[in-house]
Amino acid sequence: MSEKKKNNKTDAEIEREIEIESKEDADAAAEKAARAEQLAQILEGENGSGMLSFLFEWAQAITISLVIVLLVLTFFCRQVTVNGTSMNNTLQNKDRLLIETFMYEPQDGDIIVATHGVNYPDPIVKRVIATAGQKLQINYDTYEVIVDGKVLDESAYIIGRTIKLTNPLDIPEVIPEGYVFAMGDNREGSLDSRSAQIGLIPVENIIGKAVWRILPAESFGEVH
Repeated sequence: MSEKKKNNKTDAEIEREIEIESKEDADAAAEKAARAEQLAQILEGENGSGMLSFLFEWAQAITISLVIVLLVLTFFCRQVTVNGTSMNNTLQNKDRLLIETFMYEPQDGDIIVATHGVNYPDPIVKRVIATAGQKLQINYDTYEVIVDGKVLDESAYIIGRTIKLTNPLDIPEVIPEGYVFAMGDNREGSLDSRSAQIGLIPVENIIGKAVWRILPAESFGEVH
C-alpha cells in the first residue's frame, strides 16, 4: 500500500473520530441543558411561580403549627415560673413549669397553681393535702397531718416541720365542697392554707396542675 493511501486512510479515521467526539460532546451538552431546564422548572414552575408556591406552602405550614401551639397553650396547658422558696426542695425559685389546665380536677398530692389566696393577690404554687369531703386535722404539737384519720407520710417531699403560722386558719373538720386545702413543701417557709391570709383554695381559682419542669435544663422532667 502506498504512503499516500495510508495517509488518506489516516485522515479519514481522524475525521470519523472527530465526528464521534463532536456528537458525544453535543449529546452531553444537550443532556446538561435538559437537566438545567428540569431544575429551572422545579424551582420556578411552568408558570414562573414554583418557588413562590414552595415558600407559601412552608409559610402556611408554619402558621398552622403556631396556631396549634397557641391553642394548646391557651386551652390545654400553660407555662408558669415559680416565685419563691415555699415549694423547696421539690421546686426551686425561677423553675419554669408546664401546667395541665384542661378539665383538671384536683387530687390529693397534686402540685397546683392558683390565682390568689383569700387576702393574697399573687399566684401561688402549693401541694393539695385534702379535697372536698375529706376530714383534715393538723397536730401542731407532733407536726403531723391527718387526713381521714390517717397520718400522712410526707417524708418524700417536705422539709421542715408543719408548724402553726401567724394568723392561723380555723381549719374546718371536713373540707367543704368546691375547696381544697394546700400547703407548700417547705413547711417552715410557706404561706399557705394554714394561714387565714391564704385559707382554703376555691377550685375555681385553680389554674391547673404542675406536670413538667421545663427549665432549668438540668432539672427537666416530671413534677411530683
